[in-house]
Amino acid sequence: FVTFLLLLCGVFAALSESVVMRVCVRACVCVYIHRFLVCPQVSGELDDCHCDVESIDRFNNELLFPKLQALLQTDYFRFYKVNLNKPCPFWTSGSHCGLRDCTVKPCSPYSAEVNSELDKCEKSEALGAVDVSLSDETREALKNWTKHDDEAQRFCLLDDEWCPDSQYVDLLLNPERFTGYKGPEAWKIWTSIYEENCFKAFYTWLEGQCVEKRAFYRLISGLHASISIHLSARYLLSDEWFEKRWGPNVSEFRSRFDSELTQGEGPKRLRNLYFLFLIELRALVKALPVVKEGSFKLFTGQPQEDCRNKERLLDLLHTARSFPLHFNETSLFAGDETEAAKLKEDVRLAFMNISRIMDCVECFKCRLWGKLQTQGLGTALKILFSELPSSPPSSRLTLNRQELVALVNAIGRISTSIKELQNFRELLAEDT
Repeated sequence: FVTFLLLLCGVFAALSESVVMRVCVRACVCVYIHRFLVCPQVSGELDDCHCDVESIDRFNNELLFPKLQALLQTDYFRFYKVNLNKPCPFWTSGSHCGLRDCTVKPCSPYSAEVNSELDKCEKSEALGAVDVSLSDETREALKNWTKHDDEAQRFCLLDDEWCPDSQYVDLLLNPERFTGYKGPEAWKIWTSIYEENCFKAFYTWLEGQCVEKRAFYRLISGLHASISIHLSARYLLSDEWFEKRWGPNVSEFRSRFDSELTQGEGPKRLRNLYFLFLIELRALVKALPVVKEGSFKLFTGQPQEDCRNKERLLDLLHTARSFPLHFNETSLFAGDETEAAKLKEDVRLAFMNISRIMDCVECFKCRLWGKLQTQGLGTALKILFSELPSSPPSSRLTLNRQELVALVNAIGRISTSIKELQNFRELLAEDT
């Protein structure tokens, strides 16, 4: 049948350049793609929510993505405080990746002794290394940021933020991309996440599980898909001594998402990516009342820029609110209050466990982005769960700098993944 259509299109192409020919060629390409699964076909309504893939694509690519990218370039959102030296709590780790020069020697932004020796601090150029270099001016500004935040009332303490081993990292100097970290070490991380934390048997019997457990698994799967897309979109295409060239790797993308090559799992993973987008988008909207408060500041010590950044953030949140097909979080943890509270606690503990697994990732750049995105998703869940009936009646939603930076960067990663999907569709169509 496909051969017949292709021959028919060839006949039309030979006869004219008419509209009929162009339509036929396009139809043939679509059939060819669908038949041989060159590109995962993800479309239509998503499970467990009333939203379709096409609406998300249009909204993200045309409205949300440009505003997110502009916001993530600002000082407030580009610096993330993280402890990359925590030992793995679950198994013995070599505390280094197997790649050449992967280790990082941190330069503490708070040590005068280290500051005086900055020129001697080794800056590794390995693919998995994290560039922790900051200018003296930036270091001084970050000290003021910390002082300002410490004076604010806190309801949640973050280990990485308070740990003396934590340091600020410039995310723009450390983009998420392929580092060569794969194989048994990487699979051990994901296997632990899925098998130990996704409610055991529910990984196999997903269809028979309650909506909360299905949602939890789909969030983790969506996060996995997003990371895989970034690695495929910013793949190391050439590694010459004078230049490294990064770009999209169609073969890598197909190996992760092609239905035929993944035994039908690839398209499901991509649908879970869209589900994750809806969860984090809804969290942005629910954070709007907190950000709107006059006392809520995006402090960097530059009053005019801080004001503009808050305006940009509010504009982003209002744009998020304009999306007409939001996920309805009230469908989660409904029913019997006792059972709902227990289930919510199970989800919370499972997610905390996943956050701890990120300290077992041996590639430091992968660990950086893994910790940031799991914290961002954790913040999104905190926001969504804060007003559920099973939440304490006295609880009031608060967000500190670390949580806000993680949340906005996390949805920035998901938004970028959806944008990259469009690029891969075009590349795959060209290959046909």
